[in-house]
Amino acid sequence: MGKKLVVFVLVALLSFTLFAQGQKEAVKSNLIVIITPSHDNPFFKTEALVAEETAKSLGYETLVLSHDDDANKQDQHFDTAIASNAAAIICDNAGADATIGAVRKAKEAGIPTFLIDREINETGIAVSQIVSNNYQGALLGGEKFVELMGESGKYVELVGKESDTNAGIRSKGYHEIIDQYPGLRMVARQSANWSQTEAFEKMESILQANPDIKGVISGNDTMAMGAMAALNAAGMGEVIVVGFDGSNDVRDSILAGDIKATVLQTAATNAIMAVEQADKYIKTGSTGLPEKQLTDCILIDESNAARLDNFMLK
Repeated sequence: MGKKLVVFVLVALLSFTLFAQGQKEAVKSNLIVIITPSHDNPFFKTEALVAEETAKSLGYETLVLSHDDDANKQDQHFDTAIASNAAAIICDNAGADATIGAVRKAKEAGIPTFLIDREINETGIAVSQIVSNNYQGALLGGEKFVELMGESGKYVELVGKESDTNAGIRSKGYHEIIDQYPGLRMVARQSANWSQTEAFEKMESILQANPDIKGVISGNDTMAMGAMAALNAAGMGEVIVVGFDGSNDVRDSILAGDIKATVLQTAATNAIMAVEQADKYIKTGSTGLPEKQLTDCILIDESNAARLDNFMLK
């Protein structure tokens, strides 16, 4: 009886130890990892800050990282999240194709990913893809641009990073409207890679060959600011400039009478949605919502620019 009792106790202890280890492995950390492009761009900075604030308000720890639109750096950040046994990842990604592997790796590690702002070219591996309706927003921007141009004149288009799906969608939306007006003639179309400095340099070069342009339509506000600076430096501040994002910088420019309009994509709202859905998924195993979710954009001009603050219309 004594030996049997000893064996029973040992088996029981071993079973309890294995059970405890299994439970420990099954428990996720209280960490939400937030990965975005560079915070030099106020849009991405707002996403990161709002996501961080929302996560902390829900009781989570946070780790905020930037991939600077470098897919390799993004992969390293996903590895960090996986090694940290994160509860969830919130990500504005570094490429529609380049991000697929990282999101799949996170899923295989049991870590759900919630994408904001930019989609990836695969479904079923991220839990949510929450993006602004870029096509709808570009239609709004295109309509306003046509109105401001009086349906005629030479214009320039500044396009975002070619690898970014949003760059192509916005350009397509702009042209869906603008190309209906034969009086509007595009004399240059160049990528400035979402960069203000690059937009300034590209605009300076374009103006040398096209000093008689009437308008510039831009794929984002940062490039619009660079274009406006180049136009002002050339004494051409009357040229019509329209952007896309709804940044505070462009708000101030609109109120000052320089840039004429932008399209607000609700970065703050989308970031809040992603964190709240992550919280629900962590707690229940489901968001109760479809993977692909679109949020509508809003035209911003002199009539409502004063109500714009940190990518939210108040």
